[in-house]
Amino acid sequence: MPRRLNFNRIDRYISFQLVVALLLVTLGFVALIWLTQSLRFIQIIVAHGLSPLVFLRLTSLLVPSFVATILPITCFIVVLFIYGRLAGDREITIMRGIGLSDFSLARPALTVAGGAVLLGYVLNLAVVPACLGAFRDYQYEIRNQIAAFLLEPGVFTPVSGGITVYVQSRGADNSLRGILIEDGRDPSAPATILARTGRLIVNPAGPMVELRDGSREQIDPKTGRLDVLSFTRNELSLAQPAKASAPEYVDASEASLPALLHPGPDLRPSDRGKWLVEAHRRLTAPLTALSYTLIGLVAALGGVFRRHGGLLRPAAAVAIVTALVALGLGVGNLAARDTRLLPLIWMVALLPGAGAAFMLTRQGAPRG
Repeated sequence: MPRRLNFNRIDRYISFQLVVALLLVTLGFVALIWLTQSLRFIQIIVAHGLSPLVFLRLTSLLVPSFVATILPITCFIVVLFIYGRLAGDREITIMRGIGLSDFSLARPALTVAGGAVLLGYVLNLAVVPACLGAFRDYQYEIRNQIAAFLLEPGVFTPVSGGITVYVQSRGADNSLRGILIEDGRDPSAPATILARTGRLIVNPAGPMVELRDGSREQIDPKTGRLDVLSFTRNELSLAQPAKASAPEYVDASEASLPALLHPGPDLRPSDRGKWLVEAHRRLTAPLTALSYTLIGLVAALGGVFRRHGGLLRPAAAVAIVTALVALGLGVGNLAARDTRLLPLIWMVALLPGAGAAFMLTRQGAPRG
């Protein structure tokens, strides 16, 4: 009973260090990636006077995908570091002295890795697709807001697909004077719109110009005659045309798992392989956290008693994991071209972990 109590205390002691280190390292990597990715949005936000909350909301929608991507790698780094530190402080030697095998010492790391696998599935199957879909919709909304901010007096401003706007003056209340609009959304029948006054209206569906006392001039493509239509009041949407096509096209990263596994007939044949690869990637990516953890355990526990092996095994483990990450990307690209190679995605995710588990059990027999 006392020995069992000691083992439980050791498990909690190692698990606490692993969990704290995993949180800190993952947060650090996420912050670094977030900073590098958010730089492309800062210029747009600052240049057009959008709220900082817009920037935070937009970039925060990318954070779950960052976590899902780096979690297996941070698991490996934390296991290698924590167990290496325990070995350097001779704590591993003491734990082995009281009868713990290498596999028993690995139990806390495997438990933490199991939690990382579950978190990875939650992120990959539910949270990340939803956040990426919301990110695309919010990007569209921001583009429409920017279209409204771009209207400057005395400047010909391309606003959305085929529409160029010129205003002579713009008031603080978004009132406009001297408006000229080139509407080329229909290339076969471009139109020129003139208005004495107007007002810019910004709503969730996108910016809109309310025109007053103007005319619409358009050449009839059949007769070649100039048609002039005068109006007292008219409205013209300046919204981005991407919204209209948004429901028809869904990126693979935003689709649900059932949709990825059973693509609809309207999907282009060239994209079917990509959708299937994305489905299998979501199912296998969380499992790499367990495989990388086992590789780190073999490196950390197998080299404890080697006087000159302190750096060789961790360096080899880092090289192996780096190669596995690169191999996973390469196999995914190949499987997208030929779906018969899809089992290779599972092999790259599972076989290294199975081999590392076998090595761990072989070197982890109880000692005395």
